[in-house]
Amino acid sequence: MSIIRKILFSAIFNISLFLVLIIGTQNSSRSKKVNLILSETINLPISFIIGISFISGSITASALSLNLQKDRD
Repeated sequence: MSIIRKILFSAIFNISLFLVLIIGTQNSSRSKKVNLILSETINLPISFIIGISFISGSITASALSLNLQKDRD
């Protein structure tokens, strides 16, 4: 039951962060392209790039903590 609660909390938290990020980047005027290995993206607001990096780190950390907790049990 505890693992389901943690997954649900993490999902709700990250979705709410994403919604706030979308609302907040609507007024952003500075844009940059992100260079990927094979290509580059369209112009994205800098705040969106930083926000998505934070959210992906949060998702990764919560997934790793659930995996480590599962190994202990």
